[in-house]
Amino acid sequence: MATLPEAKLYIDGVLRGAEGGKTFEVIGPWTGEPVGTAADASPADVEAAIVAARRAFDETDWSTNVDLRVALVTKLRDLFQANKERLSDLARHEAGAAMGAVGRAHVDMALDGWDDYLAVFPKLKWEKDYGGRTGYGFESLRKAVYEPVGVVAAITPWNVPLYVNVGKVVAALLAGCTVILKPAPNTPGMGAIFGELAAEAGFPAGVINVVFGSDPALAGEMLVTDPRVDLVSFTGSTGVGKRIMEQGAATLKRVFLELGGKSAKIVLDDSANFAMDVAQTMLVFHAGQGCAVHSRLLVPRSRYEEAKAILKHAYASFGDNWGDFDNPQHIMGPVISKRQMERVLSYVDIGQAEGATLLAGGKARPDKGGGYFIEPTCFVDVTNDMRIAQEEIFGPVLVVIPFEDDADAVRIANESSYGLSGGVSSGNLDRAINVAKQIRSGSISVNGGMCIAGDLPFGGYKASGVGREWGLEGIEEFLETKLIAWRAA
Repeated sequence: MATLPEAKLYIDGVLRGAEGGKTFEVIGPWTGEPVGTAADASPADVEAAIVAARRAFDETDWSTNVDLRVALVTKLRDLFQANKERLSDLARHEAGAAMGAVGRAHVDMALDGWDDYLAVFPKLKWEKDYGGRTGYGFESLRKAVYEPVGVVAAITPWNVPLYVNVGKVVAALLAGCTVILKPAPNTPGMGAIFGELAAEAGFPAGVINVVFGSDPALAGEMLVTDPRVDLVSFTGSTGVGKRIMEQGAATLKRVFLELGGKSAKIVLDDSANFAMDVAQTMLVFHAGQGCAVHSRLLVPRSRYEEAKAILKHAYASFGDNWGDFDNPQHIMGPVISKRQMERVLSYVDIGQAEGATLLAGGKARPDKGGGYFIEPTCFVDVTNDMRIAQEEIFGPVLVVIPFEDDADAVRIANESSYGLSGGVSSGNLDRAINVAKQIRSGSISVNGGMCIAGDLPFGGYKASGVGREWGLEGIEEFLETKLIAWRAA
């Protein structure tokens, strides 16, 4: 395994180590061994980042100079393209991405999303005319102006770090905010590269800052509780999201959250290609480590045995075609850490104790290497009240649940604390869309339609989050509305 360059902090326009030169090891999911080191930020380092971001917003023209922002964000995009091979290395070594996954969600989809932001940005309206209104014997003319919210803390996860970093940082920068990016301890390099390339692009000091450390909570809690930070954008677990909302309340901070999911894919009895719709739901891409993955497969009871047979064959056919670091066809590698591996395996035990049937997988695979490998796993004979059907496992574990009719399928899909994504397959488009409209979820794919893209708003209902990322709406999250009224002459 190659050793990654040391991940450095980027504070007030300077790439540097942490206070006192403190570092921590970055552990590679493929090997369980160190693949690099990263600066271990102290409270003083985080404080310096907050001061720099606050000053850059309050004392420079960044918030008002739209042309400068577009030019620098475009230049930064070009530098990321030029460093695509390095981005691939970071995704593979830090996040455990298989080669076949790098060209999708990990790198290419992130850069495509960046392009989408630049494409939709010109559609952003900075003013809205509300016309005149007469009252108290005179006429007032009114308009709204939209302004950047201020200093943004972007707190991001380890599963697809570049994609989420781009989703937050680029939107905030285009809106005119200054940013403190706090990546997860597992994937500091994919955050550090923002600082390195921002320095090369010539961003004004303090506009972008990057801090990280071995303690997953230290920097985040400082950012969430500090009144100089105006907005927190967080992607991660629902439990941490709740804590961020609680801690941010003391300063009435704006918080938007993209959290967990337990998304249901419903395959109706008239599916045009039932076997393919069922088989393609195998949860193997990036070892199931995605918030929007379809981790509950709902199939009609009348075809349940058929669905089991299809899945048994599909998992057997998939076989050992995963977990090879050098195979460009593989889309599944290890999970991120030993802790996550143990968590996923504990859910395998829970599922069996609950009475579900293990159709495929369910074991750790140390023969794949020294890292954190778990077989593609599928449970059948699952009821929706089981923990494996209700709790986010965040691993390669699919649960299969039967339903009686459309209304029952909708009930099962909605009997969840989550509501992030979902899918419906049917030979009748009107029927499928009718079912999709009844599911309380932020994104629904009908007959394989692509409902997640950089030009579309993404977010969830219920415990899956607050607010939207990506698309024009993702940029608008970083704006304040100011209403101005003046007396007509």
